[in-house]
Amino acid sequence: MKELSHLNKYLIKYKYHLFFGILFIVISNVFAILPAQIVRYSVDIISNELSLYGILEGLNTQSIFADSFAVNVFICGLAIVIMALLRGLFLFLVRQTIIAMSRHIEYDLKNEIYHHYQTLPLSFYRKHNTGDLMARISEDVSKVRMYLGPAIMYGLNLLSIFLMVIPIMLLVNVKLTLYALIPLPILSISIYYVSNIINRRSEEIQRSLSSLSTFVQEAFSGIRVLKAFVRESYSMDAFTRESDDYKKKSLGLTFVNSLFMPLIMGLIGLSIILTIFVGGIEVINGSITFGNIAEFILYVNMLTWPVTALGWITSIIQRAEASQGRINEFLKTKNDIVSEKNLSQPIEGAITFDKVNFIYEDSNIHALKDVSFEVKPGESVAIIGTTGSGKSTIANLICRMFNVTNGEITIDGHNIKDFSLASLRSQIGYVPQDVFLFSESIKENIAFGAEGVNEEKVLQASKDADLFDNVKQFKEGFETVLGERGITLSGGQKQRVSIARALIREPRILILDDSLSAVDTKTENAILNNLQKIMVGRTSIIISHRVSSAKLADKVLVLDDGKIIEKGTNESLLAQNGAFKALYDKQLQGDEVED
Repeated sequence: MKELSHLNKYLIKYKYHLFFGILFIVISNVFAILPAQIVRYSVDIISNELSLYGILEGLNTQSIFADSFAVNVFICGLAIVIMALLRGLFLFLVRQTIIAMSRHIEYDLKNEIYHHYQTLPLSFYRKHNTGDLMARISEDVSKVRMYLGPAIMYGLNLLSIFLMVIPIMLLVNVKLTLYALIPLPILSISIYYVSNIINRRSEEIQRSLSSLSTFVQEAFSGIRVLKAFVRESYSMDAFTRESDDYKKKSLGLTFVNSLFMPLIMGLIGLSIILTIFVGGIEVINGSITFGNIAEFILYVNMLTWPVTALGWITSIIQRAEASQGRINEFLKTKNDIVSEKNLSQPIEGAITFDKVNFIYEDSNIHALKDVSFEVKPGESVAIIGTTGSGKSTIANLICRMFNVTNGEITIDGHNIKDFSLASLRSQIGYVPQDVFLFSESIKENIAFGAEGVNEEKVLQASKDADLFDNVKQFKEGFETVLGERGITLSGGQKQRVSIARALIREPRILILDDSLSAVDTKTENAILNNLQKIMVGRTSIIISHRVSSAKLADKVLVLDDGKIIEKGTNESLLAQNGAFKALYDKQLQGDEVED
């Protein structure tokens, strides 16, 4: 229960739901116990007065006695019906308090987890896959809700009914009580073990279903590749194997489930048989009446479900504890990307890297090694290098997605750690290398870059990104809804939507992280010409493996293996006949071959 103690704050928050839930449980059980006592009274009346009715046979008083007897039985029957209706009402109120409480806490817990997810640094997401994150906010929270709702409700019901019924049974007859209750602990232990088997097999089925769903999703996402390589038969065979595994595990669970009800009914029947047998002996001895036997049978039935639920509750709590432990593991993860002075002010865009080193914790890759450079406000810098040279790492550090391992980054003379994260990032327009678009319209994807923008700004941003004419050719124009991850668009179109999304916020610092890699030379030149006008007055970082991107920049940095090996203007670097010139010649030859 240690892990579940995290939920105590929510139980305190919804204490009134819990209090009234307990009250309604007690009241509903009172209306469950009273009918059993009315039944005892009715059976005793019937057994005692039927003999008297026979003695009065032939006398006028027999009909009067019969009418009085019928009235008593009718009143008892009506009382039982009223009690049942009242019990039903309070059971409804129990669910409207305790189960409703569990739904409120489920909502709060999901919001807490999602909010915490958003505060965690990029390094966290490099270590955990999306499926695992989704499982903790969906499946794990659902298991925790079962503890907060059904487990608490049935647990309180079990405690309440035991405290009320067992003393009444003991007062009637201790021997009969002990015999009647003998099968119930066996039932509870049996249900506990059966529930564990069911849960284990259910989890195996869930994993198998997850694997099957992942396989189908990948097959649909890669349908072009499947068809291009004529691998439909292979895909079908693989799907059949996954599906067979799911079928076998489902049939195994069905077999265990089929044992569940026979086990319950068999042990309940044994308890009733013992009650009637021992009760009959006690009636013969004169210790109890026939009504007491009927009363005890109702008490046994009343105790059966709570006792059955005990094993189920134990299993639910164990699963909830494990799930909450997984949730707590994430909630205890602290964000090390925090502001030290919470500085919030407009930035001019002066950027300084002073002997910056950076090592990725998860892979131990030394991405940057003693990198130092300066960018003045409004100045543009091109960072050129091959794959893995550390270009994107510089972009991530300027956006403060990571903290530097050694060295210092300053913006406008202030250490980057002093800035409020929201203030800093809101003034940066970042176009990532890996473009991500939402499954919404093109207009909404562009407008995502800034709050409260009008359609005119969306159109202007699309023109600046050389996207406007392409979008106008679509039937729905800017209202065209994109498929998953923007699959409706080509690679170049997706990159231009991403550029428009960054431009619409009119950032003080614009970072283009290899954002022209998927466009042709003609489109690249068109975008660069538009950007030349946009970049005036704002600091621009153009990261690319193409040397053609460097012609826009005021200065060029050439990276190799995390180090700056050359720096200067486009012209001066070409004149040096160094690494930049070699890369330029190589790419120029490649372009000529393509032409």
